This record gives sequence, structure tokens and C-alpha cells, in this order.
Amino acid sequence: MNLYIDCEWNGFEGDLISMALVAENGKEWYEELGCENPVDWVAENVMPHLTKKAVDKSQMQNSLAQFLLSLNTPVNIVADWPEDIERFCALLITGPGERIETPPLSMQIVRIEAESVIPHNALEDARGIRRALTTTA
Repeated sequence: MNLYIDCEWNGFEGDLISMALVAENGKEWYEELGCENPVDWVAENVMPHLTKKAVDKSQMQNSLAQFLLSLNTPVNIVADWPEDIERFCALLITGPGERIETPPLSMQIVRIEAESVIPHNALEDARGIRRALTTTA
């Protein structure tokens, strides 16, 4: 099953702020870590679009594991930007030699321009990627 991903983070190589996965079947997962000291661009373009109470990293990892395992099928993570895959993989790691449980995973990066109803909101951006890649002409 394809899961379309988008993330927001605090500037170039900054800390993860939010992550969303939207499945081809419409199931969705979205969590926010928040950001205490956003860079100016993030303060103006990302922070106004956060919609959930922030969780800590451990809570986000547990929520992600539950979502992925609930799909009960191998998963292909599809991103339009390499750092989204990087952030996803980093979130899988819980400690030295430890990681969350997942179904079998593969990853794919595609170059597309996907329209978003609310740009720079990870959930809306992931929905836009799904629409762009699953809508037939």
C-alpha cells in the first residue's frame, strides 16, 4: 500500500515539527511535535497551520507504530522531497539498536508539484501529494 508523506521542520536541517501520512485508501495519520523557537520563515508559514496539541517524540513514535501496524500490509512510503524520507526513518529509531515495529517498508521519491489546500501543513500537503499521484486524467 502506498502512503504519501509530508513533514515540516524548523528551517534547513532543523528539528521535525510535524509529519503526516495519507494512504491510498484514504486512512490518515498526523502528529505534531511543535516548535518552541521557529525561524522566521517557519513562524510565518508553518506555525499558523498547526492544528493539533503537540506530543513528545515517544508519543509520536508509538502513534506511528500503531498506525503502520494497523494497515496489516507492506507499505511503500512516497515522498516528493528526500528529507521527508529522512525524517520518517529517523522517527523509526527509538534508541541504540532499537526501533518501532513496522510492516515491511519501501520508500520512493518522486519529483512532482502537488497542490495543497493549506500549503505548509503536513497533512494537507500529504493529501495533495496523494491527489496528484492517484488522480487519473
